Amino acid sequence: MTRVASAVVLVAVVVGVLWFAPWWAAVVLASLVAAVAASEVAGLSRAIGAPVPTLLVSVGAMVVCALIPIGMSNGEAMVLVLSALLLGVSLVTLGSGPPGPHTLTRAGVSLMAPLYVGLPLGSMVWIQLMVGPRALLFVILIIALSDSAQFWAGRNFGRRKLAPLVSPAKTLEGALGGFIAALLLGLWLGPLWGQAASPAQGAALGGVLCLAGILGDLFESLLKRSAGVKDSGTLIPGHGGLLDRIDAYLFAVPVYLLFLRYFG
Repeated sequence: MTRVASAVVLVAVVVGVLWFAPWWAAVVLASLVAAVAASEVAGLSRAIGAPVPTLLVSVGAMVVCALIPIGMSNGEAMVLVLSALLLGVSLVTLGSGPPGPHTLTRAGVSLMAPLYVGLPLGSMVWIQLMVGPRALLFVILIIALSDSAQFWAGRNFGRRKLAPLVSPAKTLEGALGGFIAALLLGLWLGPLWGQAASPAQGAALGGVLCLAGILGDLFESLLKRSAGVKDSGTLIPGHGGLLDRIDAYLFAVPVYLLFLRYFG
């Protein structure tokens, strides 16, 4: 019940911001999510004995996320932001003490965390502002339905492990269930909402987004397993950390952005 209640609250907040709040509310929400998720990545690094400056990665993720809508239309602004992030990470790493076994890890995580969460979340804001809330809601629904179908199919029919060394709970049957659900939703909703030129294209888009989301989920599972933890955090009751809830979107949104750019 706690898991369901948390999910309902999250959906209500996202839909409310997409459809009823002013444009800047989406920027604020996405930036806050980016900051928290980046801090959870920092926590994973801390768990393996390679602490990174949480404030740096959180602020960096917020800045990257907030400026993506500008950077998408102004490449020079994006180059400046990324260059500033690289310089900041380099200076902080340089001042963090003598070289050691985890120096390279700290530098890598400090740079990776803001980009890993900031770029996709900022792209979601850009999609809402430039294409419309319906386009963003489309990818959100595809991933949400796919995740739910994967959980249901895996629990009821799961027999063969999908990636046992990375995520022992995931099964091939669960992934197939999520894939079929995404195909059907894309087939129906893609042409209906104008996100696809035909039912076939909508189904293909749904399937590709589902696969990207599964890869995003597995990547985050790899990070957690490397750190020896089950969840990225404890922020959301019944769900774990915030990163645990958005991991699929972090890979699916860039794929969707490519689709919008070249086929939408």
